[in-house]
Amino acid sequence: MKYISEFRDGELAKNLSKKIALAANTNREYRLMEFCGGHTHTIFRYGIPDLLPANVRMLHGPGCPVCVLPMKRIDAAIELALRPNTILCSYGDMLRVPGTEKMSLLKAKSQGADVRMIYSPADCLKIAQDEPGKQVIFFAVGFETTTPPTAVIIEQALQLKLKNLFIFCNHVLTPPAITGILEPAKQANKKVLDGLIGPGHVSVVTGSAPYDVIAEKYQVPITISGFEPLDILQSILLLVKQINQGSYLVENQYTRAVSAEGNMKAQTLMSEYFELRDKFEWRGLGEMPLSAIQIKPAFKHLDAERCFPITQKTSTDNKACECPAVLTGQKKPTECKLFNNPCTPENPLGSCMVSSEGACAAYYTYRRSDFISSDITSHKEH
Repeated sequence: MKYISEFRDGELAKNLSKKIALAANTNREYRLMEFCGGHTHTIFRYGIPDLLPANVRMLHGPGCPVCVLPMKRIDAAIELALRPNTILCSYGDMLRVPGTEKMSLLKAKSQGADVRMIYSPADCLKIAQDEPGKQVIFFAVGFETTTPPTAVIIEQALQLKLKNLFIFCNHVLTPPAITGILEPAKQANKKVLDGLIGPGHVSVVTGSAPYDVIAEKYQVPITISGFEPLDILQSILLLVKQINQGSYLVENQYTRAVSAEGNMKAQTLMSEYFELRDKFEWRGLGEMPLSAIQIKPAFKHLDAERCFPITQKTSTDNKACECPAVLTGQKKPTECKLFNNPCTPENPLGSCMVSSEGACAAYYTYRRSDFISSDITSHKEH
């Protein structure tokens, strides 16, 4: 098995499309949300919406770690980067995310800050060893997928007795994000989703078991999916069948990578160095309890938030930017007044456009022609 080409077979895709059309009850609507930004890009790259019946609608969730980070955390990273005698290390997709007044880490770099793009947290260890006179800060961002590598460099920094490596921890958790979408609707006695395509990479670490309680509590079927087009089409079919049956189970479509228990070694490593935060702010979802992690007090000498003063700010997102509504599936990117003009990947005004996993970036890359065509038609009508 090559695990790629066979999951992109056009004829198989057509067959799954027909099965979905046959299974979907024409008298109802199916509102399905893909949580992960990686799924969003696959959906649009391969034209999956065009393979679905009109009553099967895909909504886009908050599964982009760059997108959900509030502006005040970007501002804090920029503030740390501008400190004298400091090297701030970051994944590349964080460099152009706009903070207050369109400031970014890339612009901070142009002003003299030593900001370095890394491909692996392990790069931070080498930089700290090579630059013993500098304070090296790793801007740690991501869901459960990227948390174990951060735990590894904490462990290695302790073993190497490094005194100049610090972690600015912004790791967040997937189950609370799903709850943050479903709970308000439950409180209002509404149902905003009929089914959820659960994250694949995250579930490799966490396993599928954590979603059982969510599916039961909110009576929403969840299918853990792989990232190829046939994975997603099969996951949609599984969800449609569950919805028809009135069941709400967690199904694992991504069996070649995900188990019920997940990666126990990674989970143990994370629990050794991290603990739950009381609350954490998410862009689009607001402050949510127990939805993120922080470094344990025993390792506070590695925690940038404890070691350096950081100005406490309130979030000041661009009021015209619809990222919060996009992240919670309330609006499509093309319903934002800023989409495509002036907000583009080259000139991002919101996190959903700058991130490689953002829904706005996916629309811009794969569906912008739809927006342009509808815009031209609208102008002709007027």
